[in-house]
Amino acid sequence: MDKVPQKWQPEIRLGLQEALVNAVKHGNHLDPLKVISVRYKTSGGQYCWIIEDQGGGFDFEHCCCDRTTEVSADAIAVDECGRGLYILNQIFDEVKWSQGGRELHLSKRMHRWFGMPLVC
Repeated sequence: MDKVPQKWQPEIRLGLQEALVNAVKHGNHLDPLKVISVRYKTSGGQYCWIIEDQGGGFDFEHCCCDRTTEVSADAIAVDECGRGLYILNQIFDEVKWSQGGRELHLSKRMHRWFGMPLVC
């Protein structure tokens, strides 16, 4: 987090916490023998994270919580996609799954002159 601009840190921290909780709880099913790996890369104003769990995967193709789908607050509360995935799609510019849903790619573009964080 130390390389993320200060004004964006609370928002990115929230998103990464949600991703990690999902990986531990839903991916690894709280199995203490399974690990979560996190890779991080930055280039200019682009910040990228890859979070991988050792679970059985996630059916990301049938998840409704993406930027192209209008979802009501009530639907989020009861939908199987859940609050965490909704938050990820609101915070990060790109949310992509690979490795059968065991690997999550998160990307955020941050420019000093453009945009303000959702969380301050």
